Amino acid sequence: MRCAVGCGHIHQGADIGDGLDLVRGDAAHPVNRGLACGRGISETSDPEGDWLTRPLVRKDGKLVRATWEDALNRVADAIGAVDPDDVAVLGSGQQTNEAAYALGKLARGGIGTRNYDANTTLCMASAVKAYYDAFGSDAPPPTYDDIPEAKTHVVWGANPAVAHPVMFRWISDSARDDDSQLVVVDPVRSETAEAADHHVQPDPGGDFALARAVLAWLVENDGVDEEFVHANTDGFAALTTSLPSVDAAADEAGVDVETVEHLASAFADPTLVYWGMGVNQSVRGTATSRALVDCCLASGNMGPGSGPFSLTGQANSMGTRVCSSKGSWPGHRDFESPKHRNRVAGAWGVPVDRLPDDAGPGPVGIVESDPSVVWTVATNPLAGLPDTDAARETFEDAFLVVQDAFHTETTELADVVLPAATWGESAGTAMNMERTVSRVRPATGTPTGVKQDLDIIAAVGVRVAPDLFDEPTLDPAAVFDEFAALTAGTDADCSGLSYERLDEELAVRWPAPDEESSGGYRYYDPETAAWEFPTPTGCAQFSSYRSEAIEALPETADEEYPLTLTTAREADGYNTGVRSRDVDDPGPVTARINPETLATYSGSVTDQQTVLSSPRGSAPAVVEADEGIPAGMVWLPIHHPMANKLTIAATDPESDEPNYKQCAVRLVSPEADAAAADAVPADDTADTTGDTTSVPPAETAALPEVGQ
Repeated sequence: MRCAVGCGHIHQGADIGDGLDLVRGDAAHPVNRGLACGRGISETSDPEGDWLTRPLVRKDGKLVRATWEDALNRVADAIGAVDPDDVAVLGSGQQTNEAAYALGKLARGGIGTRNYDANTTLCMASAVKAYYDAFGSDAPPPTYDDIPEAKTHVVWGANPAVAHPVMFRWISDSARDDDSQLVVVDPVRSETAEAADHHVQPDPGGDFALARAVLAWLVENDGVDEEFVHANTDGFAALTTSLPSVDAAADEAGVDVETVEHLASAFADPTLVYWGMGVNQSVRGTATSRALVDCCLASGNMGPGSGPFSLTGQANSMGTRVCSSKGSWPGHRDFESPKHRNRVAGAWGVPVDRLPDDAGPGPVGIVESDPSVVWTVATNPLAGLPDTDAARETFEDAFLVVQDAFHTETTELADVVLPAATWGESAGTAMNMERTVSRVRPATGTPTGVKQDLDIIAAVGVRVAPDLFDEPTLDPAAVFDEFAALTAGTDADCSGLSYERLDEELAVRWPAPDEESSGGYRYYDPETAAWEFPTPTGCAQFSSYRSEAIEALPETADEEYPLTLTTAREADGYNTGVRSRDVDDPGPVTARINPETLATYSGSVTDQQTVLSSPRGSAPAVVEADEGIPAGMVWLPIHHPMANKLTIAATDPESDEPNYKQCAVRLVSPEADAAAADAVPADDTADTTGDTTSVPPAETAALPEVGQ
């Protein structure tokens, strides 16, 4: 697996030595039935990354080889020397379920820290919060089985043609039917928008207003499924009183009323609404996710072939949400519920008062808390966090432990490096975005000097909390059984799953409370056509946000920083690109900019080179003219290490998810940037942020279009 579609791959180990000779789609796997994308093949069989092969420790300022015993003892000593909340642990959707479960068990039940999180808060937390608020539990109601049944496919703030190619094939195949359509909502004319029947381009940050405009149009034009709303929802009256007029909301979103009408009328047919990081990664992420769910509820687009379907990024992000004790206990048990806390503490054999009282502040809040020890597992926060220069300062001051398969920007600062196995070498399970659990098996031996994530976590655990784990090497099947038993009776019940069942069926969707059952469309009984949601009333809940109470965008373009930066995935941009680029020399980032904007600011570009500057930092960039980018916007790949030197560390107040998508930048000519740098006093306490000055925009002289 490379992304959360969850394709089954067949791996063939090398005849001589370690590594893989062949990777292809598994025709027998029920998720993809043999389909595979280029990235899924190449990043697994022939990654470009710099492999980690031995433990490393920092001595006299340099990373040098060490024994596993020395490295692990240093980690345990550092953790044991500080209070639990002075330890920060950052996990990832690149771990197996078993490793994610063990890491959460150690962080919460062994160390007892509240400063633990994983990549899901960086990409999916807003959707998660919306699902809990609307339905009472996490994860989308639809499954892949619903894609061919839908008539309208609305892709909102996502680019699955690049990020989820196999899934996008299913979407585009369905949309090609004579009575079907693909509608894309995105300020950028993305690869997905190129394939659409209709492309809606709101202003950056205008998604919430546009979704509310759609809701207002449905209410005003008899687009509401009154029968479904009356029988299965609460809060519709409050929603209607909170709505702006269609005209006002359309104006705020930056579209005309006719565009709203066309988009809203599409909901008359069975509609699936997919959304991604363009919605979630915003201070308005939860509110917008709720508004998209509201559109489905109001129009009756719930049930087979319709509904809200958030698109998850990393391969095991869903598993992290279910297994890892990040925002909820295993099985989505309520983090603060005394009943669930006692159940978890009893299963782990730890005192309940060791468990932290809350789920913590999210990755941005963790960085801002200045932890004394930071342990990162299968993640690269010094490329992936917003405002990475500020994050770097925190990491430089901490004792930094990095557990990864590849050299990254974060390993460069590490005090201890723990080399871990990767896909093709690991044993365990993973969950895709539609709740399907699959087995992961090693096709090749673990290289000498490298350990499984699960065993590294347990080896730290037996030193930090001796009674929490058995001595490694741990049996992944036994760890899975422990996790599955802890989910019994929950909304994410996996207690009917086992390695034996997965070996036989290859993949099973939860909830699976017994050995025969598997999940389908959630909250709906197809035999009785009845709905039941795990909310206090048993009904789905509408939101009632008012526009004036919605979080303002944290930074907008002005005279000093006149352009709006947005970020998105490239085809090879998963996992901060460490499998597909040179970490030590990534080169300048490529900035895609509209030719009209380049003509306006041509004096800030020399030989198709510029410097992007925000109030937080600057980054050299290669300019690529692209008419698909709106005028006044700059597009950067989110996981290039230069991109997040510019982004702002503001977060959604409800989900803690960072606002990666809108911040203010300017173009600075390389010559002006160099001159400004030369003019900085030789005082290492001087604040050089934003010292560069923009070259005034030229009135004429458009640049040639690059890459068209």
